[in-house]
Amino acid sequence: MDQFTLNLLVVGATFVLYFGIAIWARAGSTAEFYAAGGGVHPIANGMATGADWMSAASFISMAGIIAFGGYDTSAYLMGWTGGYVLLAMLLAPYLRKFGKFTVPEFIGDRFYSGSARFIGVLCLLIISITYVIGQMSGVGVAFSRFLEVSNATGLYIGAAVVFAYAVLGGMKGITYTQVAQYIVLIIAYTIPAIFISLQLTGNPIPALGLFSNEVHTGQPLLQTLDQIVTDLGFKSYTEQSDTTLNMFLFTMSLMIGTAGLPHVIVRFFTVPKVSDARSSAGWALVFIALLYLTAPAVAAMARLNLINTFYPNGLTSAPVSMADVETKEELKWVKNWATTGLLKVTDLNGDGLIQYYNDGATALATKLADAKKAGNEAAIAEAQAAFDAKVAETAAKMAEKNPQAADWKGNELTVNNDIMVLANPEIANLPGWVIALVAAGGLAAALSTAAGLLMAISSAVSHDLIKGQLNPGISEKGELLAARISMAVAIAVATWLGLNPPGFAAQTVALAFGVAAATIFPALMMGIFSKRINAQGAIAGMLVGLIVTVVYIFLHKGWFFVADTASYSDSAPMILSIKSTSFGAVGALINFIVAFAVSKATAAPPAHVQDLVESIRIPKGAGVAQSH
Repeated sequence: MDQFTLNLLVVGATFVLYFGIAIWARAGSTAEFYAAGGGVHPIANGMATGADWMSAASFISMAGIIAFGGYDTSAYLMGWTGGYVLLAMLLAPYLRKFGKFTVPEFIGDRFYSGSARFIGVLCLLIISITYVIGQMSGVGVAFSRFLEVSNATGLYIGAAVVFAYAVLGGMKGITYTQVAQYIVLIIAYTIPAIFISLQLTGNPIPALGLFSNEVHTGQPLLQTLDQIVTDLGFKSYTEQSDTTLNMFLFTMSLMIGTAGLPHVIVRFFTVPKVSDARSSAGWALVFIALLYLTAPAVAAMARLNLINTFYPNGLTSAPVSMADVETKEELKWVKNWATTGLLKVTDLNGDGLIQYYNDGATALATKLADAKKAGNEAAIAEAQAAFDAKVAETAAKMAEKNPQAADWKGNELTVNNDIMVLANPEIANLPGWVIALVAAGGLAAALSTAAGLLMAISSAVSHDLIKGQLNPGISEKGELLAARISMAVAIAVATWLGLNPPGFAAQTVALAFGVAAATIFPALMMGIFSKRINAQGAIAGMLVGLIVTVVYIFLHKGWFFVADTASYSDSAPMILSIKSTSFGAVGALINFIVAFAVSKATAAPPAHVQDLVESIRIPKGAGVAQSH
């Protein structure tokens, strides 16, 4: 059976499973649509939370970013797992004790203000829409390769699948579908990792294989990888190159951003009791750890396999040729991924070989491409001369260790970070069923999180905006219809945005974490643990945190993510060494300061609100989720 047919069978089987669950768990009321009726078992909710959490960014993109970023990008692991500890200890049980459907509803009631609730909705929409861009990008990447369709067609197929089970089932259908998706994605992630760990180190446990000896060199795998990447001109894999300030702020942004993500928080409204909220957070952390302990090994082994594939006889011998890619079965994956546009091979010096190394001219290559696109002959000539000079300088330096590098005219292999996990089984020549399983896992990861985000968007529009503000007298049937319509519109917008994402999936998602860190997390923390914060303080804090963080991101990523409108870049940030993806922690600090200052200058909250805060912190007596 050929690979395409195998992919169709495995992916098709998982889709049939998802549709079957959605039909079985169809929501019949707003309580089931928003909070699955509040009757989900903590272990099932922990598994669903794990799937909701382990998005395309975790499954597809995170290991790819670590593979090429090394030590600096380990912040993703620390931030995203650490955030769950904060969520379990500081937020989940208290919000479940409150007993409502959505995060903006808590903000509106706690701060006794329709305006605060509206700002909560606004923040939620910005966070969720930014986040869903990364998921839809991941869907496009997975579909384009494994179903051999274009990226755009893949996005449309993925959107149709999410529409079918999310609009039909609501939170009830999504929850039980996500349990199935977690099982699919964790099996798909760990099985290839076990195979590859055995190949490279002889150890079947990837997390331990990462620190074992590489079978060919007899030295530690990380030491082998470090030596190879530095010999090819790349930065050391195991040494820090980013500033400590930026790494700290980035890790903090991911941690408090995780604890402030509305689509994750709402999962804890689906369990029967307060104690179940904390329990399900603990189970979620266990299920998430299974992937996150494996991801660093997947990253390092994928990078080593990639380099060994193109330099099969060592770095001082000739790399693989263009003819090899055309004729050798084990290199067929290069052509397959090249057709997606996510891997590019260009024979710059015309020698028929594929030189993969760091030519030090990536920024100059981008400048040259922009000049060619603009058609400015003078700019093209200037950019070409600068590029050639830098490449020649790098080649001369590398030729001191590797004589063949003297004839190199630039790096000839470009690999998109997002393909590393999906291409890993093909690079390692694993069986076809493993490749098909990874395709199904990648799609499960992207679709599960996309559904959770769309659920958060839908509930914010129908429950918080329409029922809470515009039409309080709407019937339950009317609200359910509004929820389904708003979800359909959200899917259409997410698909459109997914066609032109602002960065790699995990980087796009990191921006959403920054906004969540600067807006939702401080509001929830102050709402639960401070009786003195009033409506004016909370509104001012959220608005300032949101505006400052979004403006800082747009200054670096382009206004509304239009690239050529950026004033700064993450390689040369506006303030010290703080990149746009790290600014959420600064935005959160500003939010706290503004909220406390404004609250101190204005009247204290009413007595009944202070009593509400006191009652939320008593860990007993939570009722069922309420709609009002």
